[in-house]
Amino acid sequence: MTLHIGDTAPDFTVDTQNGPISLHEWAGDSWVFFFSHPADFTPVCTTEMGRTAQLADQFDARNVKPLGLSTDTADEHRKWIEDVNDTQNTNLTFPIVADADLSIAKMYDMIHPDQSATAAVRSVFIIDPKKKIRLTMTYPMSVGRNFDEILRVIDALQLGDAKRIATPADWQKGKEVIIPPSIKDDEARGLFPQGWTEHRPYLRTVLVD
Repeated sequence: MTLHIGDTAPDFTVDTQNGPISLHEWAGDSWVFFFSHPADFTPVCTTEMGRTAQLADQFDARNVKPLGLSTDTADEHRKWIEDVNDTQNTNLTFPIVADADLSIAKMYDMIHPDQSATAAVRSVFIIDPKKKIRLTMTYPMSVGRNFDEILRVIDALQLGDAKRIATPADWQKGKEVIIPPSIKDDEARGLFPQGWTEHRPYLRTVLVD
């Protein structure tokens, strides 16, 4: 199954180390950072799980719930988390989907046969409170994720929803954003009374709070 930006994230009920969850019910009114891992007790995955736990306050501040997935059992997750906490100096509390039968990984197209027939690649899905997929990223098994980028794109998506803007290349929070061409000047004056810089008729930049 190939999922696209704008699709409704498929719902599922599954076991985790914290007990069973149903994705849509568990997500509630929050955003979800859903990310997969090849397997428990693997080195890159251990650092990524630890980094996600270390950033708990950052995710909370953005109303984002992390949800991991690894193609092992909940019991194995519990044992692995002890290693994660010890080696990464953290306290992992977010749920990790137990997907030993690969059903969720296949549902979300996380199994790439040229990499492995039984382990999930490093997929990322950012899911909004309406349960729509807003961003997808896929890394090979050997490359750890850039968590600064994950937080950056969440900020960009949330700001875009709130202010009806787009973000330029390498945008960082607090920097100028773009007024989309679909918003004409008359409407833009009401939305951005602070004014903007017009570099070209199709390229207008503005600072927003």
